[in-house]
Amino acid sequence: MRALPRNVKILFFASQCSEPYVEIITVRERKWQQSLCSSEGEESEEPEEPLPELTDQSELLDEFHLQELATHLPARTQGYPWRLAYSTIVHGTSLKTMYRNLAHLDSPVLLVIKDMDNQVFGAFASHPFRVSNCCYGTGETFLYSFSPNLKVFRWTGENSYFVRGHRDSLQMGAGGGHFGLWLDSNLCRGSSFQCNTFHNQPLSSKHDFTIQDLEVWTFQLSDG
Repeated sequence: MRALPRNVKILFFASQCSEPYVEIITVRERKWQQSLCSSEGEESEEPEEPLPELTDQSELLDEFHLQELATHLPARTQGYPWRLAYSTIVHGTSLKTMYRNLAHLDSPVLLVIKDMDNQVFGAFASHPFRVSNCCYGTGETFLYSFSPNLKVFRWTGENSYFVRGHRDSLQMGAGGGHFGLWLDSNLCRGSSFQCNTFHNQPLSSKHDFTIQDLEVWTFQLSDG
């Protein structure tokens, strides 16, 4: 089987303990094939995709981060403005405050973390973070890390331990005795290990890391 292009989008949809449904969207590959059909000697350049519109300023994401992340987000978020729902710089370091800021949302969220080594990583969650009695989310959820190039770790289908929110911690991905991403109640410390949910590499250069700053972005899917 040939390797998929890096810009191929793979969307997963999951229900309880069901097998994942995989849809491969090869938009850029299709453009590449079309360019091969152009007349010989004719230059064909793919226009750059526009950067996402941010309604607030990010202290963690630059143009490179935005361009790379945007190509991996689900189609239902494409073209909608990004709004800053929570920031440790603006709102302080508190998981409780983050839950409160996201309580009214009904849209996916993008978690962005910068650690003390200035490495940027995080997660996309299909549903807002909240305190929960069990794991929630769908196969759209993924982990990512810029190290320095973007690596995206998607759902493997082995389990559905996407997100679980506790009052004193936030967990994403599990299995094999480890969490893919774990954050403490003060959003000051975290950890990242390989887990069965995503088969991810550790997102930070260290398994246990100290958070420099953290942001949570949401997508304005409607005018409401």
